[in-house]
Amino acid sequence: MTNYLISFPSSAMVVTEAELPAVSDAAHAVVREAKDAGVWVFGGGIDENIPPVMVDADGTVTEGTYPETTKIEGGYAVLELPTPEDATRWAAKFAAACRCPQEVRAFMYDPES
Repeated sequence: MTNYLISFPSSAMVVTEAELPAVSDAAHAVVREAKDAGVWVFGGGIDENIPPVMVDADGTVTEGTYPETTKIEGGYAVLELPTPEDATRWAAKFAAACRCPQEVRAFMYDPES
């Protein structure tokens, strides 16, 4: 089994304020379906009101992040699935619920995790 990241940036979800409750309900229904299917690992949205920080090996904390990752935001789900095809099927469910395309990435296998 492989863990797959299914995600989208905040800017991809273009819905009106009035549509947000229906989108939220639809997304939560997909989450419940994934949990019921036993494939849910973790998910959630990045809180864009809390700025990222960098932490060095000595514990020093500085504001900011890597230049390449300044725009990490949006919604994320990690599912444990047997095939890439299964990942794209679940991504389609999230795309329908969130009303925007989803990106799918596979995590590399790590026997320690």
